[in-house]
Parts: sequence; structure tokens; C-alpha cells
Amino acid sequence: MQEATAARHAAPDARLESVDIVRGFALMALFLVHMIESYELYWADPRTGPISDTVYLLFMGKSFSLLALCFGFSFFILMDRAARRGVDFTARFAWRLTMLFAIGFVHAMIYRGDIIQLLALTGFLLLAFHRVRSNRLLIGIAAFCFLSPIMLVQLWAAMAGAGWANQPPHHFSDPAMTVYLHGSLAEHIRANLWAGQLPKWWFMVESGRMAQILGLYLVGMVFGRIGFFARLGDFARARWIALGLAAALTLALYFLRDGVKAWFAAQHHGEAADRLLSYLLGTWFELAGTAVWALLLLALYESPVRALLRPLAAVGRTTLTLYILQSLVFVPVFYGFGLGLHDDWNQLVRLWVGLGAIAAQLVLAHWWLRRFRYGPVEWVWRALTFWRRDIPFRGPAIG
Repeated sequence: MQEATAARHAAPDARLESVDIVRGFALMALFLVHMIESYELYWADPRTGPISDTVYLLFMGKSFSLLALCFGFSFFILMDRAARRGVDFTARFAWRLTMLFAIGFVHAMIYRGDIIQLLALTGFLLLAFHRVRSNRLLIGIAAFCFLSPIMLVQLWAAMAGAGWANQPPHHFSDPAMTVYLHGSLAEHIRANLWAGQLPKWWFMVESGRMAQILGLYLVGMVFGRIGFFARLGDFARARWIALGLAAALTLALYFLRDGVKAWFAAQHHGEAADRLLSYLLGTWFELAGTAVWALLLLALYESPVRALLRPLAAVGRTTLTLYILQSLVFVPVFYGFGLGLHDDWNQLVRLWVGLGAIAAQLVLAHWWLRRFRYGPVEWVWRALTFWRRDIPFRGPAIG
């Protein structure tokens, strides 16, 4: 069947619970990573342990990638619904992304690790790729992004001895960390205006994360076109095969990558080449792990344990609000301008506090949606998107 007809299989106007569950799981997993790393302050003096190793292994990179996948799917839903009403949503979506970037900018004044700006900025590329009608071509472009072509070129150049490729990464320098550890609130906000943001953006570019996000966006968009989430039963066999392949690749990368890195280091191509290979293997491991989580969650959703996953759906519908709320609560807990507990709580304490906070967010999200249609930040974003204040707010969003 030609890709041009795929929109007929798109999701209906009702929200898809399975996507909300994946998004809610991703947010809670990302939050747990943030708690274990004390909202980035862990990296000022990293001390590994079984708790941090396990949480990072299971969720680091993968939770963020799941959110990017869901973002690409949501883009398709908005564009498709508008098209079925005979409306071109391109300009409105560009404005929507601009408002999302503005929300992220404000959030980044508190937590420089904000991902909202990155998701919004990369989202502008979707407006161009939406014009590509061939799903096969889009998947091919996504696969090319997943290969991290810029890092591959840099790796080859580093092996060849190119000076530019053998320079230390820009994100290794973090002049704002001292401010985060010991500075006042005014110093903290001032650092987040510029100096604290540079290492984050350099990391996104130099680690291949931005290319990875674009690839996930495109996969999410194609999933929307073919009705992947709306008709899970039709893709059951393909999902199980993909889950087996993703799990096998994840395990292979987990058990073999240290050996591959050791062999490569023995070739004496230099520290930069060794680092780039490590980044590449890490990126591919995270992508394989992302696929495992997404497919496993969908398999569980289609099983008798669906009821156990359903509380995550409310979190998935209030993701933007909860993501910002997490920072407003816990950045002052860990950072120098607040309680400064980053070096007082050990990993076990941070784990238990994080799990308790996750339980509280599940309850809060469900309670809120019993009374309101949207999370407060989601409502503001929607009102700004359409430049209207009469967007319905009160009234239950869930039964």
C-alpha cells in the first residue's frame, strides 16, 4: 500500500492511552535519573555505585529518547487532525514550537538541563520532513541519523590525525558548576542565561544527541501515519519480532562494547578517537534500549497487566507541568542557593525520595485530571498556541 494512503489509518481524535502510558513512563524514568544524579550535581564529583549504575543502565538516554519518539507522534496527530478539517497547521505549529521554546527558556533559568528547548528547536525540522510522503524514505533518513554520521566523520578524521577532530570536546568545560554548587539564586539564574547553557548545547551536538532526536521524531511521525499505536493488534507479530531483535542488540552491545573499546584503544588512534567510539557505542546501546522499552511497554499494555500501567496515562497527559514542577521542587533541594543536599543524601536516600515523589506525581496527576482538562502548563501552552483565553480548563479530563 502506498504511503500516501496511510493517513486513513491514523489515530482517531480521542487520545491514545498507550502513547500516554509510554510518555508517562518516560517522564518518571527521566525523573529518577535526575534524582540519582542530584539534578546534574553528581557529575561534579561522580561516585559510582550499584544504584547509580543500575538506574543509568536502565533509563539514562532511553527515557529522553522515548519522549522524543512520542513528540514525533504527537506532531503527526496535530497536523493530521488539522488536515482532516481542511486546515494547514504548519504556521500554527511553528508558533506552537516557538511558545514551547519560550516555556523551556523560562524553565532553564531554574534547571539548565531543560530538554524542552531542545525538543522545540529540533521540532522545526519536522515541518520540512512532513512534506516527504514516502515513509520508507523517512525511515531511511531516521536510520542515517541513528548512525550519528557527524561523529563517524569525526572518528575517521581523528584516526587520520586531523587536529580539529582531536581537540577536547567543548562540553568538557563547565564554568557554571561551581555556581550551582555554592552560588546564590541570582548567580544561579545569571549562569543559566549563558555560561551554564553552553556545555549542554555542545553536549547535544558533540554526542550526536540532536541527530538521534531527529531520527526518533521521524520514526514517531511514521508510526502515526501507519496507525501503529492506534491498531496495536495489527502489528503484534512485527512488534514481537522487533522486540526480540532489539533485546538481542541491546545485550550484544552491553556485553561486547567494553571488549570492542579495549581492542580499539590498543590500536593507539588517540584519546579523541577512543572517546568518539565510546560515544557511538553508547548512542547505539541507548537506541536499542529505547526500542526495548517502547515495545515492552506496548506488549504489557496488550496483556492482562494493562490495569497496572494505566496510572501512568495521567502522568503522560500532564508531562509538561510535572517536568517543570520536578525542577521547581528538587533543584532548590540539591543546589547551593537552596538546601544544598547534593552531598548529604547518598544514592539510597535519593532513590527512595525519588520513588516516593513518583508515587506522589501519579496521585497528583490523576487527582488533577479528575477536575481539570489539562495540566496548568499544558493549558497555557494551548492558549498561547491559539492565542485564546477561552480554552476550556475546568471539567474532568478522565472518567
